[in-house]
Amino acid sequence: MRVIRVTDPTEIDRFLDALWMERGLSQNTLAAYRQDLTGFASWLKKRLDKKNSSGLLAAQREDLLAYLANRVETGSKPRSTARLLSSLRRFYQHALREGWTQVDPSDRIDAPRLGRSLPKALTEDEIESLINAPDDSTSLGLRDRAMLELLYATGLRVSELIELRMLQVNLRQNVVRTLGKGNKERLVPMGETAAHWLENYLQNARSDLLKGRESEHLFLTQRGASMSRQAFWYVIKRHARHAGIHKNLSPHTLRHSFATHLLNHGADLRVVQMLLGHSDLSTTQIYTHVARERLKSLHAQHHPRG
Repeated sequence: MRVIRVTDPTEIDRFLDALWMERGLSQNTLAAYRQDLTGFASWLKKRLDKKNSSGLLAAQREDLLAYLANRVETGSKPRSTARLLSSLRRFYQHALREGWTQVDPSDRIDAPRLGRSLPKALTEDEIESLINAPDDSTSLGLRDRAMLELLYATGLRVSELIELRMLQVNLRQNVVRTLGKGNKERLVPMGETAAHWLENYLQNARSDLLKGRESEHLFLTQRGASMSRQAFWYVIKRHARHAGIHKNLSPHTLRHSFATHLLNHGADLRVVQMLLGHSDLSTTQIYTHVARERLKSLHAQHHPRG
């Protein structure tokens, strides 16, 4: 049997390269796998140093169980622990196929039970307040307004939004061509309002942000560079504070709101699935629970016997 020191980052890189080639996973997903694997490798090295042994392939079933128990004791959420176990399971299954090991220590370890958490969405009034928050008399404010309008109008993921190139936007037909998870391409209509603000941004703000430079990215920072997910997440939180929105937002809040509001106004679930780029309808069906809760709330609020 081939002996491999998997604590060497190049071995984790080989595993991640194989994942990318087989599945076409995004860089964010691969980064999550790397974090899970290196975290366990670091913990395992400290645990096994007493036995003069280290490396992910030195792990046994009781080591994985001890690590998962340690995470629970330190306050990790079930969803985070389930994702970690999924990462480890995939690694050991790959190691087994490649002949790096003859035993899969993750075999027959059950993932924690997960409650089905409903996506948090803003109300339509809150969306209006958030989108109107940027000062569109400035280049950065006009950029922020265009990004918020486009995000709510299309339901794009934040990563899809910031990675948009100029050639992916068609203002004649008011559509956006984007690459989702697994490099799957989809066309999403943006609507007249979002198209108006996007055209406004392109005509009156983008060249100012470029400052004579060249870039194929649609949305730019003050220095003319492409935006990061973290930078845009800060933009959303800042404008939410200015709009008086005190809910616990997530980077996907506008995406969740997009789907929820479409269903509230009678959109077909299959259409919402296509717009969001979900490969499985069951992923989209969670929004029907949100819409149902909204109907119950409205009934209780307005019906005389509610």
